[in-house]
Amino acid sequence: MKYRKTMGNRVFDIVNYTLLSLLTLACLYPILHIVFASFSDPARLVAHKGLLLKPLGFTLDGYKLIFKDNSLLVGYRNTLIYVGLGTFVNMVMTIMGAFVLSRRDLYFKNAIMIVITITMFFGGGLIPWFLLMKDIGLFNNLWAMILPTALSTWNIIILRTGFQAIPLELEEAATIDGASQARILMYVILPLSKATLAVIFLYYLVGNWNSWFNAMVLLQDRDKFPLQLLMKEILVANDSSATTMGSAGGVVIDSAGSSTAYRELVKYCTIVVSTIPILMVYPFLQKYFVKGVYVGSIKG
Repeated sequence: MKYRKTMGNRVFDIVNYTLLSLLTLACLYPILHIVFASFSDPARLVAHKGLLLKPLGFTLDGYKLIFKDNSLLVGYRNTLIYVGLGTFVNMVMTIMGAFVLSRRDLYFKNAIMIVITITMFFGGGLIPWFLLMKDIGLFNNLWAMILPTALSTWNIIILRTGFQAIPLELEEAATIDGASQARILMYVILPLSKATLAVIFLYYLVGNWNSWFNAMVLLQDRDKFPLQLLMKEILVANDSSATTMGSAGGVVIDSAGSSTAYRELVKYCTIVVSTIPILMVYPFLQKYFVKGVYVGSIKG
């Protein structure tokens, strides 16, 4: 039977599509603005006012400048190491912790959960935390970017709730067949929790990619800096002298005006270069995202 829309349905659809379209444009335009600006002529870009709907004189000078100095490539290398190793450690620690806390026969489970939850709201402060990290050897080395953030309380609660949503009968059947707790985790729990695991993986991946504060506090050598800390220097501290001086494609930067213009161009190019990899990951995990958040929150 063909469904016939009433006038109210049509008005609702029009208003709904209009609002969603405006919301999409509001979210999409800042990204397009940055991309267009990164390919624009720096002098015209600085002089431009209002919306930017296309590149102002297509040029790759900004990208040539940021890749001329190898500090950005070193930052990329460091970030990939921190993200890869850090996310692996995050997932292993979270899965192990969530699995233990999801056991119905765990002694003092409620007390343990209270202690874990308290850490979400109370901390010792920056200075005691820094002194502790330094005393245990997590200063100016690779593990300073991995171990202090190895486990997220919020993520372990989400994953534990997802594990608890799995029917107990499946675990009992596996136990009758002689499966150990490790085999139950590997062959029963994890395969049924792919959606929730994908969400947790995405949370950790994005968090590790965007991490810069720990690097600012715990790292001293520039050759260990992640990409985001270099971005912070360029975008916030305005320390772009390493990438804005010199020439790019035959364009010599020798005046204060040109230096300012190219500094703005470098900022946009740096944002694009550092954002594209993480944007490319999300579409592959998006189909799991809504389902995983829902499964991880329906039971507590």
